[in-house]
Amino acid sequence: MQSIKERFKSKADLVGADIKQLLKEHGTKVIGEVTLAQIYQGMRGVTGLVSETSLLDANEGIRFRGYSIPELREKLPKFPGGDEPLPEALFFLMLLGELPTSDETEYITSTLQRRSHVPNYVFDTIEALPVSSHPMTQFVVGIMALQNGSQFAKSYAAGMNKKDYWDATFDDALDLIGRLPRIAAYIYRRKYKNGIHIEPNGLLDWSGNFAHMMGYGDFEFMELMRLYMTIHADHEGGNVSAHTTHLVGSALSDPFLSFAAGMNGLAGPLHGLANQEVIKWIYEMRETLGVDLPTKEQISVYVKQTLAEGKVVPGYGHAVLRKTDPRFTAQMEFGKKHMPDDALVQTVWQIYDTVPDILHSLGKVKNPYPNVDAHSGALLVHYGMVEYEFYTVLFGVSRSLGVLASLCWDRALGFPLERPKTVTTDLVKQWLEGKDNIWGE
Repeated sequence: MQSIKERFKSKADLVGADIKQLLKEHGTKVIGEVTLAQIYQGMRGVTGLVSETSLLDANEGIRFRGYSIPELREKLPKFPGGDEPLPEALFFLMLLGELPTSDETEYITSTLQRRSHVPNYVFDTIEALPVSSHPMTQFVVGIMALQNGSQFAKSYAAGMNKKDYWDATFDDALDLIGRLPRIAAYIYRRKYKNGIHIEPNGLLDWSGNFAHMMGYGDFEFMELMRLYMTIHADHEGGNVSAHTTHLVGSALSDPFLSFAAGMNGLAGPLHGLANQEVIKWIYEMRETLGVDLPTKEQISVYVKQTLAEGKVVPGYGHAVLRKTDPRFTAQMEFGKKHMPDDALVQTVWQIYDTVPDILHSLGKVKNPYPNVDAHSGALLVHYGMVEYEFYTVLFGVSRSLGVLASLCWDRALGFPLERPKTVTTDLVKQWLEGKDNIWGE
């Protein structure tokens, strides 16, 4: 039987040939139009990247290789006795475009286990930071320390043929994915559990072992981690963490450098840090109102007050989605199954019943519905993970699956250095006055 790496290369060669033919026949075809507003306002809606692993539809939500989140929860292999998909199975799907069998999923799990050893100098590097450092800062430093073992960096320095870039990238990606749970768990125990660490359990799956090393042996929490790691894994290629990983990788920076850059983007309040902002906002609301389970009327008053102060309601709205995020729905279903009477979780549902109508009435919000961040914190708190500053690290461990699968495809398809053209505002004004053609036509 072909190895996963061999199967990936075979598929990449076929896709590469297909792209070459597409460019030969249609390379001059114009796709879409760019408005001046898009240039100045974050390139929203500008089609300029190819990402094979997932596609975000404004009305249907995320699809991984064509499969929706409900379909993934049904079709992907599961841990014995569990109901949630194994994220390493999703990695297989994103990498090869095929749903894996249970045996193929076990192969990925065992491969990641074999590659999970973290050198002591990495822990020493993390220990050099103040314990007070934000978990994401420690996480990125740990990733950068791992870079010393990059096979891509070593092979490139030795004179690697560009046709082999994908091979070393593939190995680095698996090494990194295998080691991230160990680093993340180490940071969690260092910062919040007095530095009392827990050794890995080689009998567990990728997510289950991560939960175990953090100190959560409850099977339900492991199930939550399996769901969490699956639904946060990818969100097509234009979001900050995915795009940054791709961009830095296009300079032939190795996967460690590229992923570390992506994680610095994920740490921003408008991206991955949003999940901690949600739980902070709910805590502040409950404290202000003096109740654990606010009514819809109380929530409505507090939301309007938040908006009147020029603030946003964390966890609501999305740059692309125009409906309730299916990732929110998946978490809500998990909550209704495992913790229907939890006051914090019920508060999340009460907010969901209240906020969209308020935002919709303002007429300024294209998507008044909740995104993935609106629910995740409440589920984690239920099991005792109250350290909300760490939530973005969980997001980062999960996001590695999608962005590193995409990075393997970038190198296998020979994607070039990314270097978009920029213009000055003065040149734009000249163009508007008909004095210059900034588009070079």
